[in-house]
Amino acid sequence: MHTRTLGQGLEVSAIGLGAMGMSQSYGPNPGSREDMIGVLRFAVEHGVTFIDTAEVYGPYDNERLVGEAIAPIRDQVVVATKFGWNIVDGTMQGTDSRPQQIRKVAEESLERLGIEQIDLFYQHRVDPDVPIEEVAGTVGELIAEGKVAHFGLSEAGAETIRRAHAVQPVTAVQSEYSLWTRDPEPEVLPACHELGIGFVPFSPLGKGFFTGTVTPDQDFGDGEIRARVPRFEAENLRRNQALLDAVGALAEEREASPAQIALAWLLAQSPSIVPIPGTRRRERLVENAGSTQVRLSADDVAALDALAAQVGVAGDRYDENGMLMVGL
Repeated sequence: MHTRTLGQGLEVSAIGLGAMGMSQSYGPNPGSREDMIGVLRFAVEHGVTFIDTAEVYGPYDNERLVGEAIAPIRDQVVVATKFGWNIVDGTMQGTDSRPQQIRKVAEESLERLGIEQIDLFYQHRVDPDVPIEEVAGTVGELIAEGKVAHFGLSEAGAETIRRAHAVQPVTAVQSEYSLWTRDPEPEVLPACHELGIGFVPFSPLGKGFFTGTVTPDQDFGDGEIRARVPRFEAENLRRNQALLDAVGALAEEREASPAQIALAWLLAQSPSIVPIPGTRRRERLVENAGSTQVRLSADDVAALDALAAQVGVAGDRYDENGMLMVGL
């Protein structure tokens, strides 16, 4: 596994690992807590050393899981976590990025993760009630105190990114980005390039769509995030199949998997892009890491782009409430 550099010189593995699914959102976990600790350590052994978590995953359980897993290998890992929610009785009750809340979350995340410094601290969603300059300034204070190393934003709009960066340099912006989610391309990615900010795509495999394992007749069940995503409604999945078919055809030509093609497409967009696919399985970790060995030509990338533009994508990536919280 080679490395890539985000903003402010933060070096991370070219493929990271989103740990959220180990605690929530994707149905019953196929393994035990001990299994997930094993998967996290397996990832690090195989060069995937950029691990993404958040206080709200669980809530809180995911940070504890990651903390236990990395305890003996802390010096090998870059850990990203997030603040920005008002969590009441285990549920999110809107955003909260007031300075006192940011400081509270930082202290509690440090304790749960069992670390002395958070490597990358993202605002999970923009809080419309707190000026971004105030948020950036508070994280800047935490950086000066040594409790945080780098500042990040998640699902923020280009103007917010610029305003935050003017107060405290932003190391990375994390947003959904994949062959079927192109929202960052018109404004956010150019702003990141201009300002020297790294970009971290989450859901780079389209919440599993580009693994080829999701079918239109699939029953996601209660508590499954995809059950609430319009893009995963049966008719929309059928309409989106053309894009997956093209990825699959290219995968056969390259003797790769569809997931590896989808990740290789992202890696080809910019040397400062670092996808963080989530998984709970060791074989998927190996597969995802192998995407760094898949070389797509400029023609391959252009063909995938052209097809995506031609066929379009059916369905939004979030429900109505979720869409209201992005791009602010």
